[in-house]
Amino acid sequence: MITPQSGAALAPAVQRTRVVVRGVVQGVGFRPYLYALATGLRLSGHVTNTVDGVVVEIEGEPAAVARFCARIAPEAPPLALVESVDATEVPATGGSGFTIVPSRAGGPVRTLVSPDTATCADCLAELFDPANRRYRHPFITCTHCGPRFTIVTGLPYDRDHTTMAGFPMCPDCAREYGDPADRRFHAQPIACPACGPRLRLVAGSDGAGARSAVPEVVDPVAQTRALLAGGAIVAVKGLGGYHLACDATNSSAVAELRRRKARGDKPFALMAKDISDLEHLVQLGPLERDLLTGSVRPIVLMRRRPGARPLLGTAFPCEEVAPGSPDLGVMLPYTPVHHLLLGPGTQEHEAPNLLVMTSGNIAGEPIVTDDTEAQSRLAQLVDAWLLHDRPIHVPCDDSVVRVCDGEPLMLRRSRGHAPLPLTLPVPVVPALAVGGDLKNTFCLGEGRKAWLSAHIGDMDDLATQLAFERAEEQLESITGVRPGMMVADRHPAYRSAQWARRHADGRPVVRVQHHHAHVAAAMAEHGLDGSCPVIGVAFDGTGHGDDGAVWGGEFLIADYAGYSRFAHLAYVPLPGGDAAVRRPYRMALAHLRAAGISWSGDLLCATACTSDELRLLEQQLTRSLNCVPTSSMGRLFDAVSSLAGVCHRADYEAQAAIELEAAAVGAEFEDDARYTFRMVRPAGAPLVCDPAPVLGAVVEDLRHGTAAPAVAARFHRAVARLVRTVCAAARDEVGLGTVALTGGVFANVLLSSLCARGLRQDGFTVLRHQRIPPNDGGLAVGQLVVAAHAAAEAG
Repeated sequence: MITPQSGAALAPAVQRTRVVVRGVVQGVGFRPYLYALATGLRLSGHVTNTVDGVVVEIEGEPAAVARFCARIAPEAPPLALVESVDATEVPATGGSGFTIVPSRAGGPVRTLVSPDTATCADCLAELFDPANRRYRHPFITCTHCGPRFTIVTGLPYDRDHTTMAGFPMCPDCAREYGDPADRRFHAQPIACPACGPRLRLVAGSDGAGARSAVPEVVDPVAQTRALLAGGAIVAVKGLGGYHLACDATNSSAVAELRRRKARGDKPFALMAKDISDLEHLVQLGPLERDLLTGSVRPIVLMRRRPGARPLLGTAFPCEEVAPGSPDLGVMLPYTPVHHLLLGPGTQEHEAPNLLVMTSGNIAGEPIVTDDTEAQSRLAQLVDAWLLHDRPIHVPCDDSVVRVCDGEPLMLRRSRGHAPLPLTLPVPVVPALAVGGDLKNTFCLGEGRKAWLSAHIGDMDDLATQLAFERAEEQLESITGVRPGMMVADRHPAYRSAQWARRHADGRPVVRVQHHHAHVAAAMAEHGLDGSCPVIGVAFDGTGHGDDGAVWGGEFLIADYAGYSRFAHLAYVPLPGGDAAVRRPYRMALAHLRAAGISWSGDLLCATACTSDELRLLEQQLTRSLNCVPTSSMGRLFDAVSSLAGVCHRADYEAQAAIELEAAAVGAEFEDDARYTFRMVRPAGAPLVCDPAPVLGAVVEDLRHGTAAPAVAARFHRAVARLVRTVCAAARDEVGLGTVALTGGVFANVLLSSLCARGLRQDGFTVLRHQRIPPNDGGLAVGQLVVAAHAAAEAG
């Protein structure tokens, strides 16, 4: 028998510990998980949700308490994200059993809200099981899937703090909700056919303004499938807003949707029934498959298969879906409604296997979420509405991602990601960065966390600005961040910056240069603390420069403290501002004039312009009327696209550049040294990269009959070679070995891949965006860290 030494204290037979678990731990089945863990270890105590996270007190044998604490993070539920587990020993109180107690409100918010998540495999199996009581229930969900972010109205995360509060649980759902052995134990969106929510199909106007609801005895999903199969356009309410849906194989239906929405040639997103419906259409790699089938279910942009054609038993999208695009943007069903629309049906109500699923909005406006607004604002776009009565508290559009060199490249970070925070490499004071005016997102930051909002849209429209305001209020409420500083772009006319000024209420408004913010965003995403500058290659369409010009072809030496302009594209006039963006032939003519190349009639960009406009344009350029200078790489892509006869008029942002990339993909050619930028170093000024020799080579090739794909490919190579040349010069001059590739132009995976490969061959470390967009959708993150660094230095 072993006895303690004299004076030694006996180990307590019972230990009680209070544990605070922070992270994404509410709305993901965390309390039921801890309940099962505690009871399995024969521990007593309780667990509750608070604004601080999940708080649990456990009591029992010390070894069992230690095992409980050690297992919390490694065995957490699939949707949980445990950031910290803080345990403190407290006095034992006795008692038996373990309980889930009501949530506690009050105090500063310290927990995280889960994003919306795609329907899990267990719920999907029940959805199509005729013996299950939730058979074909459009709102089937459990602790592992379903709506979260878009239904949360406050914290802690309980049913009363969601838009499900108006749906009292039926006895069966209440029993499941209270059963620790059930998958729906404390699942806040729990529902069934008996307790709602419910779908409703509303037919279009009869011409006199009246609409009719399809009788409730009729299955609204079956009727919607029939409408879609018959060529109708239907507004379908989803998790974060409405989609406009039609049969993607029906050219008449797709063309009509394009006409009604004034879509131009902008590609539509597709929703496929299954991944097998895509294999004959696009190049599917392992990462693309994982992205398509994971819990986020974004739109994935994938290269079309060369020579793809309809195969027996497969769906094939009509050409009107994505004219001129090298990619198709495709997603798989992520809600029960989607699965029902595309899933097994009766022969009478078969549905297409491939649907257009585009955002439910009028061009330039935010996605519609309200049912009454949907029936008003979308009335001219659709033939019917598939509604449901669960309110959407905050809009959340689909995320968009593509794969570049085997790595994800986020193009729009929204559903499935928002409102998860990004971890920052440097601490920030509580601040709100309002982003830019295109592809707007905003960012709240405090400490080492940055909450990037879901996609808001372009700030030109009043409805978008109101959506921005509502989303900002909601994100403040669920993060607990109370910004003491506002951060905005330096552009004097940006509506986002004007909003920041109007809502400052005495708080300082810090202005951050556009391309500096892009580079800082890339640095922050890759965990750089800013102690060493990088070579920032910031290529985009528009950004306000320090000299009042429109920048966009920039090589910066930058850290969080500041930047210097090492090099840039040579300035050319931007004739007519936005008119030149919409008409790439104007940029081609401006670039030719700057290069000293005449506008001869054999050039397609000249023939795309009427004789009257050509005369006016010449006068405008000669007199410098409404011709702000620009160094934009995006506008150079536009110019070459028109020169090569690829795109003369742009119906959507970056269309000319996208179609130039499409032309270059797969082109067989040898690199051509004639496609070389001229380098000029003015005294005491940044290096100037003059594209005149490149443009001369393009014109020479076109006059000798060289096909557009070869010209496009040679141009891409020339830009990649420019990046290598300038970065090598910067390394020689300032001794830096890290390059950040950022800005919307680097959504071009052909260019991004060429640049990264060449830079790595030259010994550089290359930073490219993966988790936040390279375009203006990631701008607010960079604004935040730059302003926070300035505040820290000043303080």
